[in-house]
Amino acid sequence: MNGSSERSLPYLFLGPALLVMLLVVVYPFGYNIWISLTNMNLYHLRDPTFLGFEHYRNILGEPELVAVFIKTVLWTVVNIFFHVTIGTALALLLNQEIRGRSVFRALLILPWAMPQYITALTWRGMFNFEYGQVNLILTEWFGFEAIPWFGSETWAFTAAILTNIWLGFPFMMIVALGGLQSIPEEMYEAARIDGAGRWQRMREITLPLLRPVMVPAILLGTIWTFNNLNVIWLVTNGGEPADKSHILVSQVYKAAFTYYRYGYAAAFSMVIFLILLVLVIVYMRQTRATERVY
Repeated sequence: MNGSSERSLPYLFLGPALLVMLLVVVYPFGYNIWISLTNMNLYHLRDPTFLGFEHYRNILGEPELVAVFIKTVLWTVVNIFFHVTIGTALALLLNQEIRGRSVFRALLILPWAMPQYITALTWRGMFNFEYGQVNLILTEWFGFEAIPWFGSETWAFTAAILTNIWLGFPFMMIVALGGLQSIPEEMYEAARIDGAGRWQRMREITLPLLRPVMVPAILLGTIWTFNNLNVIWLVTNGGEPADKSHILVSQVYKAAFTYYRYGYAAAFSMVIFLILLVLVIVYMRQTRATERVY
């Protein structure tokens, strides 16, 4: 094989992957940008008119945008906090020598393994005011009054958050468990010999060595949660009550597939993309997520 063939060989291997990326990522992204600059809707599918940045100006001028953005941030922060906290705590427990550990691992991963829409619809039924299991437990076991979960914005939003916490903690648990199992046992033995207690070993060994594993997992979880349409849409039945339970991504879905405002929805999706891009850049700089771990 001559020198030119050797130099071109890597590009031959990269070619199919680059072609797929071009077709499924680059082209749709560019097409979305173009749609966001037009008035494409149900009546102008074939003859959209170029509007420039009119949709972007309208979106940034929406009086409810700030409230929906704050709600989206709250949705993301609360979910990620409980995903990481519950997932890490369960990983620490499952990393111990306990009876039936493999069974517990299989059971605890089920919420994440099941399709989201099935879980979301199941939880919506469980939050039913009259016959849902959640209200039955609250009234019959604890003597509380039944909660009208979908009768107010706060309770509907809370129901969606509880559902998504149930769905999301197994992912963080599996990531944390993998990180824990990669920590050499010799480090704990040396710490015990030096007289370090359980909490000191946790603080000085476990948490620092989990950080390289959890930092990218938290970043991925944040992006997924920020863009999680299925749970918020299915649990609240499209934003009940009175479209008060929406986050940014469900607003985009409603604009595109309820009102068929494709240009407006495409512009809104670009705004969400820019928000997440800034968030990712800041997060990576603050956590130094791309630095090598030695």
